[in-house]
Amino acid sequence: MVHEDCEPSGNTAKNSSAKSIHKPLGVFSLVMMNVMAVDSLRSLPVAAEFGYSLLFFYLLAAVFFFIPTALVTAELATAWPSTGGAYIWIRNAFGARWGWFAIWLQWIYNVVWYPTILAFVIATMAYLFNPQLVHHKGFVLGLVLCIWWSVTGFSCLGLRVSSWFSSVGALIGTLIPMFFIIALALFWIKSAKPLAIHFSSYALFPTLKDFKNLSFLTTIVFGLMGLEMSAVHAGDVHNPQKNYPRALLCSAGLILLTLMLGSLAIALIVPAGQLSLLTGLTDAYVVFFTSYHLEFLIPLLIALIIIGSLCSVSTWVIGPTRGLFIATAESQISGLRWFLTLNRFGAPVNLLLLQGILVSLLASLFILIPTVNEAYWMLSVMTAQLAVLFYILLFLAALCLRYKEGHQARVYRIPGGTIGIFFTTGLGLLTCLTIFIIGFFPPAVVTGSFFKFDSVLVLGILFFCLPLYFIGRARRNNNEMEML
Repeated sequence: MVHEDCEPSGNTAKNSSAKSIHKPLGVFSLVMMNVMAVDSLRSLPVAAEFGYSLLFFYLLAAVFFFIPTALVTAELATAWPSTGGAYIWIRNAFGARWGWFAIWLQWIYNVVWYPTILAFVIATMAYLFNPQLVHHKGFVLGLVLCIWWSVTGFSCLGLRVSSWFSSVGALIGTLIPMFFIIALALFWIKSAKPLAIHFSSYALFPTLKDFKNLSFLTTIVFGLMGLEMSAVHAGDVHNPQKNYPRALLCSAGLILLTLMLGSLAIALIVPAGQLSLLTGLTDAYVVFFTSYHLEFLIPLLIALIIIGSLCSVSTWVIGPTRGLFIATAESQISGLRWFLTLNRFGAPVNLLLLQGILVSLLASLFILIPTVNEAYWMLSVMTAQLAVLFYILLFLAALCLRYKEGHQARVYRIPGGTIGIFFTTGLGLLTCLTIFIIGFFPPAVVTGSFFKFDSVLVLGILFFCLPLYFIGRARRNNNEMEML
């Protein structure tokens, strides 16, 4: 593990400085990091498409995926509270090759995700100038690249800066806009304004006859992914065995509450037919403020949304990259040594550079695919599919390690013994497989053919999984050279 440089004078100063440098994260920092990693404003307009039934879908996703993920993460992080997170867990369960591939999946699905969150930022920014700019492909691509490389530059300043961005962004850029839209919806109801949805048991429990509409469930589940990401920094946490489960409990409750109520608030104010995947949150603010002649507040809220989204990107840029760096360092494959360059802040600059190039190439889909909405959806689904593969490995590793290394001390264990671990990981695996299948059925927003959509999706998944083959081949070559 590499830490940031510091040269204080005196033994006492060195010891206290070392503690502050080696353990910079507490419960609050972890909660804010988890909130920024999972609690995305971008998820709200997508969930709002479900109307009142979004509560049903969120509860379904929470029971079958989010809660199992939190339980598994709490057990594994307290048993192996070292920097590396999911890589350490999956490596211990299945070996270094699968550990490296898992962290590669975590890294690459975020690479595919970055253009979508940046497109959301740009769609929000466009409201300050001209909302129609969001449909201008050249404008979207150019601004995505400018913002992306700026965030990459900040990420080169190391974990301390990333942690600070997470705390600031979670407070003023995510939680404030979310709680604000919830408060606006309550005021809207109290003022007896017309509601865009109706509350009834029929609307709460939707019919699932139209299978294509279930594809939106993929993004609901994806919106709850990422709770395990902060475990990559477990070695930098004060008393991780106790503080990490506390942070998980606090952040999981806060995330579920804000996502469900924030999405419902948008659905109450903006009719489903007028919702945009990119601008739904801003649309809700505009409708409300226009109705009450408070248009001057629109730029302020837009600025907060932009800050929160950019801080969310900053949180993810450094987290999975650190995990991939650790996995690559342990793999000891000569062809991967280029990735192991660190700057004076301890940031893996070459990995960040590679990541920047890949995101720039993926962002070109906004030019190549007919509409911005379709490109946005394609990247979102591809991200979810790659993420699902990672979570399959994560749940299998939790099950394997309960028996393979059952002697390992665990401050927290999933309750219920054998039944508990099988039930929890079984729910997670069932959800992952279901979401993976559903992802191949495009929603109405995709105008192209079914075959074209699935072809691009399958080719993208296969391309990003190729490193598993090459890493295995490289390891075999290394072993043969050592035997000679």
